[in-house]
Amino acid sequence: MFCYLTMSITTFTFLLLWELAHYVLFVQGLCLLLLDSLDLVPRRKTADIQKVYLSSLFLAYLFQFQNASLLSSPLLSLLIGSVLARYFQRRMKMGPLLARLMKLCLHFYLVFTTGITFTYLVKKVSPADESDFLLNFLEVKFGLNSTTDFVTNFLLCQDGLQTPGQDLFLRLTQASVLPFYVLVLSICLLSTLQTIYRRLSGQPITTDLRLEDGRVGEQPAVVYHVFHTLFFGFLTLLFDGMKYVWMPYVCVFTASGVCSPDLWMTVFRWLKLKSVHPVVLSLILSMAVPTIIAFSLWREFYPRVLAELADLQEFYEPDTVELISWIRSQAPAAAVFAGSPQLLGTLKLCAGSIVTSLPVYTDISLLRRTEETYQVYSMRSADDVYKRLTAQKANYVIVEESICNELTLRKNCRVKDLLDVSNQHVVYDRGQTYSFSKHGRFCQEVKMNYSPYTNYFTRVFWNRSFHVYRVNAVVSFQS
Repeated sequence: MFCYLTMSITTFTFLLLWELAHYVLFVQGLCLLLLDSLDLVPRRKTADIQKVYLSSLFLAYLFQFQNASLLSSPLLSLLIGSVLARYFQRRMKMGPLLARLMKLCLHFYLVFTTGITFTYLVKKVSPADESDFLLNFLEVKFGLNSTTDFVTNFLLCQDGLQTPGQDLFLRLTQASVLPFYVLVLSICLLSTLQTIYRRLSGQPITTDLRLEDGRVGEQPAVVYHVFHTLFFGFLTLLFDGMKYVWMPYVCVFTASGVCSPDLWMTVFRWLKLKSVHPVVLSLILSMAVPTIIAFSLWREFYPRVLAELADLQEFYEPDTVELISWIRSQAPAAAVFAGSPQLLGTLKLCAGSIVTSLPVYTDISLLRRTEETYQVYSMRSADDVYKRLTAQKANYVIVEESICNELTLRKNCRVKDLLDVSNQHVVYDRGQTYSFSKHGRFCQEVKMNYSPYTNYFTRVFWNRSFHVYRVNAVVSFQS
């Protein structure tokens, strides 16, 4: 009882504090579905964990002010599909091998069909734009579709959603992590496949495993982590940002495997080692191999770490500090600021200002507000930009030189380029792309300080990096 209570509290806290938590729990849910379907753990245990997930999702939905994205989350759909499929297939884990394989395929079909149907019904009853938005994003990401939508293209240009480069795997190899990870994963995966074959052939679950048996893949915890790290690894190959979740997992999984006598014993059973007692040799290797790895890593990286620690410097951006100081001393406390999400997040933390958006890339409403604010870098009229800012009740707008005059090697990923494509201000001529509009680029024109821009906006602060304009409450048409 205490264990399940602890799981419920930690799962609820995880969902409450991170907007992407339900996607990580969805991956865990897939692992549990495989464990249950392949008869690798008792059904009661997976049912109890699914109850924990359902109760935590419900509480998180209430505490996050009826967050619609949780209702249409893949985790909830997977849980509903699993529960209903288990109810209709009570004799799934019985019969010969071929019959069980057919039942297994039917079970997966029922789970995902029911889950997709549930998501469709939820979207009809309580529309959640985030589901459609994520589907469109994935279609463009995998080359199945193309779009001029600013939000989709803006997310595709984010570093965390790019495909990882080769340097990630080179660094892991140089640190000796990747080779040992592949070794441990291969041994555990092969042993897991053997266990799956035995289960589907009708052999019961072994509860009293001994070290001499050499079956590391029959331990439910090992099988779960094999599935988990494979899913995380697959996602890391698609999205570079997943490396921050996958790499710690890789380190822990590899270390636990290298230090495990069961893993080495499994290898010795496969090799049918007889010259040396396999149990003794597995215990020796589980201590000797980690020691040798730790010593080699210490010898190679310890001087480098000391050199980096000796060269630590404080990050200081004087223009940003000057902007925050001006806001604290000169701007009204109730003033609403519009700008880029990253800058607005800094203002919210450092100055406590009211902002129009935040750097949260899973909320479609915030992303749309960001798109409206970013129109200050587009080729739109002063009147158009003014209407968009007043619709967000912004009192001040911050124009950043780094965005207005952005230079980047990545093709078509500048904010102003994405806006030009979205606003159809792009002309194609002889294979070349040009931006064209009857209006100049707002962020450049407003700095010229002439009408009609001065009618709508008044510059109140500027330095090398930022220009702050007050959005006039009363429009003056004096030239």
